[in-house]
Amino acid sequence: MLILGIDPGYAIVGFGVLEYNAGRFRVIDYGAITTDAGTPFNRRLEIIYDGLCEIIGKYRPDAMSVEKVFYNNNAKTVIDVSQARGVIMLAAQKNRVSVYEYTPLQVKQSVVGYGRADKKQVQEMTRRILNLEKVPKPDDTADAIAMAICHAHTSASSSIGTLRIKKGI
Repeated sequence: MLILGIDPGYAIVGFGVLEYNAGRFRVIDYGAITTDAGTPFNRRLEIIYDGLCEIIGKYRPDAMSVEKVFYNNNAKTVIDVSQARGVIMLAAQKNRVSVYEYTPLQVKQSVVGYGRADKKQVQEMTRRILNLEKVPKPDDTADAIAMAICHAHTSASSSIGTLRIKKGI
């Protein structure tokens, strides 16, 4: 299974492309789509959309794993990230990629085994799981890779549950 993990934003959209097969990961690519602060917001959304469509076209992922937006103290930031997230979802839809959403708590639980893990713990476990020399930068990229790992772990456990049900019949 080829998974595209996305950490949504409007200045930086982190992405990570992982192959997950028989419980093993292989890193295909990772990085970030960036937009400059002085760029009009509509143009920033277009850059995100075009960049993501290019990534999807290049790798043809089976699934996209996206972080659910949660409210923080700055309502404008949440609204702007939500708009960028909408563009990300549109790119997936237009390219017929299934989207799966996970909360930060679910990602932490899946990657670290502890839902209250801090950002550094998640990044270090991501590095270890994938056998990387160092944590990918920027942080948004490492977060996107953790999203892909979360989906792999979640979909694998769902498949096992399905198999058990079928065996019991």
